[in-house]
Amino acid sequence: MTVSVIIPTLNEEAVLSATLRRVRQPGVREIIVVDGGSTDTTRAIAAELADRVLSAPRGRAVQMNAGAAHASGDVLLFLHADTLVPDGFANSILGACREPAVVAGRFDVRLESSSRLVWLTGELINRRSRLTRVATGDQAIFVRREVFERLGGYAPLPLMEDIELSRRLKRVGRIACLRERVITSARRWQQNGVVRTILLMWTLRVLYYIGVSPQRLQRMYANTR
Repeated sequence: MTVSVIIPTLNEEAVLSATLRRVRQPGVREIIVVDGGSTDTTRAIAAELADRVLSAPRGRAVQMNAGAAHASGDVLLFLHADTLVPDGFANSILGACREPAVVAGRFDVRLESSSRLVWLTGELINRRSRLTRVATGDQAIFVRREVFERLGGYAPLPLMEDIELSRRLKRVGRIACLRERVITSARRWQQNGVVRTILLMWTLRVLYYIGVSPQRLQRMYANTR
């Protein structure tokens, strides 16, 4: 078994090189970068360090689906451009997938910041996810390729595509919650304020669960930022 790593990008020149260098480990069949129209040097960095660089309309769900359509690994890892994987991550994924009941999984996350409040936020994300078996993109979601294809991939949503996919995955098998940690940039939390971002994320999630459309949530998110 092998892992295909799929990274959606949009103007990620500041972080992409470190992510791509880190992800080149045993067990990785290919690294696919799917760019959504960057105007900086993102594509040049990807061309140098990834195995394949694709273009797709802007939007993480659309970009990740485009990458998955060109992937050949047994397991697909969807990785944000500002997220660093741990040593041996591919072996951890493949080890989890040796259990037939496991259809997908995610890693624990550590938000990269010296702030105690940001650290606590990451811990709460991990505990919530372990309890609910619902993963967010910051946690580096991985899915068996045949399961991903059978489910039709990510729904083409502007927001909450990770939550929506997790809910469908739970219906067809087990979600593995790996304790190895990916390190994710805390820039979103720091730029907008930790407490404000927490309240915004939970408000959006609650509204999504009660039926507010992802398109409306995206407008709310953009206006708040």
